[in-house]
Amino acid sequence: MSRRTMRFDGWIAGLGTTSGTRVVLGHWQRSPFGAFSDVMLERADGERLLLAPTRETADFVRATYVFDTVRVVPVRVGVADDVWTVTADSLDLRFTTGRRTPLGLLLSAVPDALARRPAWSALLDGPVRLLLPGVRTRGSARPGRREWYGAHDLWPIREVSALFEGTDLGAEAPVEPPVRFGFGSVPRKPSLTRVTTTVALDPERA
Repeated sequence: MSRRTMRFDGWIAGLGTTSGTRVVLGHWQRSPFGAFSDVMLERADGERLLLAPTRETADFVRATYVFDTVRVVPVRVGVADDVWTVTADSLDLRFTTGRRTPLGLLLSAVPDALARRPAWSALLDGPVRLLLPGVRTRGSARPGRREWYGAHDLWPIREVSALFEGTDLGAEAPVEPPVRFGFGSVPRKPSLTRVTTTVALDPERA
């Protein structure tokens, strides 16, 4: 089988809530499926849930990460300055981003062409593990897939409000315990990362 890679450019938001539910939003402006957004939730009891807008995107994400439940539902994301709003099925989420972090400033200085390269992500995997415990920039969650994350920028997340299935999830909290969808978690401190994700469907030759 020939090597196949798929690239996704956009944002990943990771946040915790005082109810124990952790949320990871992927907001992709460019991808093999066009522009789309998806939401991964891990409840306090450990259930992992995917909300994806089409069967095609749901099948791809489910083949790359691990979930207990998958729902195909509209996922709508609005961005106005530093305020993000997300509506997906029975989830209503709103959060505000703060001032760019020092690490964000460093990441934004790296040329995008370099940050998108899997070799650059592999080089940074060790330092990132030291700086952000639980975070990894390369690895795999499912057989036959390999991933690299190239971060371009980083902002803190503030002032979270969220309702899911009619229940208030509470205020912003650390992503603790780490989420278990893939080979690594998002940063413990709620954050928004501009990122390029590369997925190799034939990792033996990647």
